[in-house]
Amino acid sequence: MLAGDSATDPDVAPETVNRLLGEGAHVIIGAGASGVSQSFIQTLSDAQIPQCAASNTSPSFSTQANADFYFRTVTVAIGESQVMANSMASRGATNVAIANRADDYGASLARLLADDLAELGVTSQTVTFDPGAPSFDATVAQILDMGVDAVGLIAFEEGIAITRRLIEMGVPSWAIHLTAGQFDFSMPERVNPTDPTVVDGLRVQSPSGSEEFNQRVFEKTGGNAIYGGQAYDCAVILALAALTAGGVDGPTIIAAVPEITRSGQKCRSYGECAELVVQGIDIDYDGVSGPLEMDDVGDTTVGRYVLAEVRNGELEVIETVDVTIDQ
Repeated sequence: MLAGDSATDPDVAPETVNRLLGEGAHVIIGAGASGVSQSFIQTLSDAQIPQCAASNTSPSFSTQANADFYFRTVTVAIGESQVMANSMASRGATNVAIANRADDYGASLARLLADDLAELGVTSQTVTFDPGAPSFDATVAQILDMGVDAVGLIAFEEGIAITRRLIEMGVPSWAIHLTAGQFDFSMPERVNPTDPTVVDGLRVQSPSGSEEFNQRVFEKTGGNAIYGGQAYDCAVILALAALTAGGVDGPTIIAAVPEITRSGQKCRSYGECAELVVQGIDIDYDGVSGPLEMDDVGDTTVGRYVLAEVRNGELEVIETVDVTIDQ
C-alpha cells in the first residue's frame, strides 16, 4: 500500500497524487475534502485511475464530466442536511441562522439545509464567513442581529472559536447544531477547557460506520470513527471491483464499481463477497457504512449517520440514522 498526505490543501494534494501515480498506484482513496479532490480529479481522469472518496459531500461531482473515474461511499450533502434539519425542527426551531464557511462544502450544504428546513416549515437566514478570518466577532454579531432561535454552523476547525463566541454572547448551547466537519469527542473541552458542560445540549451529526464497526476501530482512533466506515468501504469496493475486472485496468475497474453495490446477491464482507465473485455470481455489497446502493454516476444513495449531543460535558452518540437519497 502506498500513502501520501494531501495536507487538506489543494496546492499540495496534486503533487502528492503525482508522486503516488509515479510509484505505481492503480487506485486512489481520498482526498478528505471535496475542494482538495477537485484539485487533482482531472489528473486521475486523464490517467484513467479510479478514485474513491469517503468524505466528499459536494454535489458538484455528480454532474462534472471529469468525474468519470470518481465515486464515493458517503452520500452527497443532502443526506447530512436532512439529518440536521430534522434534528433542529424536532427541538422546536422556527427561525434558523445558517452560518457557513466560504467554500464549496459550506455553500452547497447551506443551500440544501435551507431547503430542507423550509420543507419542515422552518425559516432560515444565511451568513457566510471567511474560515481564515483573524476574528469571527463580526459573524457572531450578524447572527445575533438576525433574532433567530437556532444556529446551524457549517465549519471545520474554525467552528470551535465560533461556537465559543456564540455561547459567550448568550446563545444557548442547545440551540447550536454543528456539521460533520466539527464532529470531535474532544470538542466540548476545546470550546471551554475549564467547563465543558457549557456546551451541554449542542448537537452534531456525521457519516459513520455501523456500531459494530465503530467499536472495532474506537481504540485506534481515540473514539472518533467519523467517515471510518466510508473509508473502509472504499477499500473493499475497489478490491472487489479489481477482482471482478480480473486485473488493475482502470476503465474496467470503474465500470464494475456501481454493480457491486446493487442488484445482486447480498454479501457483507470482502471474504464473503470475493468468494461469490470467484464463482461468477453478481454481488450486492452492503457495507459497514450502510447499504450504499450506488447510482450510475458513482453516488451512494443510502448512507449512515450518527447524531450526537453533548451531555455532562461529553459528546455522546444518541441515534444512528440511515438516509435514502431520492434518485
